[in-house]
Amino acid sequence: MEFIKTLIDFILHIDKHLAVITNEYQGWTYLILFAIIFAETGFVVTPFLPGDSLLFAAGALIAGGHSGLDIFLMGLLLIAAAFAGNTLNYQLGKLLGVKVFKPENKILKLDYYLKTKSFFDEHGGKAVIFSRFLPIIRTVAPFVAGVGRMPFLRYSIYNIVGGAAWIISFLVIGYFFGNIPVVKQNFTIVVLVIILLSVVPPIYASIKARNNSKAA
Repeated sequence: MEFIKTLIDFILHIDKHLAVITNEYQGWTYLILFAIIFAETGFVVTPFLPGDSLLFAAGALIAGGHSGLDIFLMGLLLIAAAFAGNTLNYQLGKLLGVKVFKPENKILKLDYYLKTKSFFDEHGGKAVIFSRFLPIIRTVAPFVAGVGRMPFLRYSIYNIVGGAAWIISFLVIGYFFGNIPVVKQNFTIVVLVIILLSVVPPIYASIKARNNSKAA
């Protein structure tokens, strides 16, 4: 329970926590953010780690000019982290298969797999790109691609395109809009809006899929 409270506090006040990390660890901040993005995309059991809000906050922090961090270097490193994380996740899916998802499992929920598989069935290989912008699905999608044995070269192309689009878009949005006074003063609300906008599409897709299955 304490871990959940700490995680929620970190996500909601991510701008303040990033500022502290940068002040204390300086250049090591690159590695810390690399590790978070790698883990969020690389392990199917870590969909709770911050992704969109972390990138937005990082962009805003760099734009502030006091972090000493470079937006281009940060972008390149985090694109590499996103690509490497998804590649690992794909390989784990290929190795372990669908058996790790079980109805009674609170982390590896079978429902997560079924929703993501439905997303793949609807969008095909492009789902790898689209999934980058959807929490939970973003973490489960590469695993499902591995389970389904999507050709690795084809998967890698979608992987790099999706990863680059995701990292660049949120870093740039944070860089240009994160330090606008009204945004800066209401950063917690902005983070909540980002999370809400990220979560709504998969919820809508889930409800739509459920209604379609009932109609059938």
